[in-house]
Amino acid sequence: MTKIPFKPITLKEFAEILELSQSTVSRIVNGAGAAHRIAEETQQRVLHAAALYGYTANAVARSLRQKRTYTVGVIVPEISEGYSTAVLSGIEDELLKDGYFYFVVSHRHRADLLLGYPRMMLARSVEGIIAVDTPIEEELPVPLVAVSGHKRHEGAINIELHHEQAARLALSHLQTLGHKRIAFIKGQAFSSDTSPRWRAIVDVAKELGIKVDPRLVVQLQSPEPGAGPGLEVTRKLLETKQPFTAIFAFNDVTAIGAILALREVGLRVPRDVSVLGFDDVLVASTNNPPLTTIHQPLRAMGQAAASTLLGLIRDDIPHPHPAVITVYPKLVVRKSTGHVSTHTAPASLGAED
Repeated sequence: MTKIPFKPITLKEFAEILELSQSTVSRIVNGAGAAHRIAEETQQRVLHAAALYGYTANAVARSLRQKRTYTVGVIVPEISEGYSTAVLSGIEDELLKDGYFYFVVSHRHRADLLLGYPRMMLARSVEGIIAVDTPIEEELPVPLVAVSGHKRHEGAINIELHHEQAARLALSHLQTLGHKRIAFIKGQAFSSDTSPRWRAIVDVAKELGIKVDPRLVVQLQSPEPGAGPGLEVTRKLLETKQPFTAIFAFNDVTAIGAILALREVGLRVPRDVSVLGFDDVLVASTNNPPLTTIHQPLRAMGQAAASTLLGLIRDDIPHPHPAVITVYPKLVVRKSTGHVSTHTAPASLGAED
């Protein structure tokens, strides 16, 4: 269809042509029609007419008129396949419903960027900030929601996993399979989840009567994403010659690195060593073998973070605000864990106690 030549029209004029209210037209053009339950037929009619008449929403004019920017800042450690991208997808789901623009920065654990990025976002007039696995040390003049932040700020809200339940699910699973000597791969010191998750593991292991042998505990060091750090620390674990029949890794990519290291010395998963991951990222189900893991509802955590932030911006959340919103994990059993083998343990690991 040929586009009708026409001078730019105002929202009021465009709404009159469609015989709809300005608010209805504005919501549709700004991508918030579904969120406001506007009929799909009406949305299509407005969007078709907008293309025909060359009408576009003037975001700058709207911002100036309402003294709003409809912009949110999101801070992540890095943008790579796995944790951050899953959380970001949930954040995007919610922000798009309300017609919000957002931009993402990754700090790569650099102190200067951790300090500078919140200030940069404020200089660009963001209405709120979401920090994903990122410590925010300063009090901010805008609403803040942290995903796995584990920091307490006045007015800020944290979206946190129930780590004790996660530890219980993982350790009970391994115990049921007969595993007594379990190796643990802790997260990097800079990760917000490392300390609370390890405390939960130690506490639950004590309750279940599982001994945590310090010789079977290693910690990720490299900040690099991917399986490399897990491969590196598992090699070191194997070099100790301490016997173990299972590994509980800090996350799925670390678990995949552990499997690669086990294969290097001829050990099979799960026949010789069971491996349990954490997060349940997309690659967990397609790995060989598919990973048994603790499902962390990452996308739902992102959705909760964004909807909570918008509630804070609109002042829709009753006072006093909750300091923490807790989400719950579940165990996903696949092919990387199994019963302790009844045959002689591999010489490289010795015999189980």
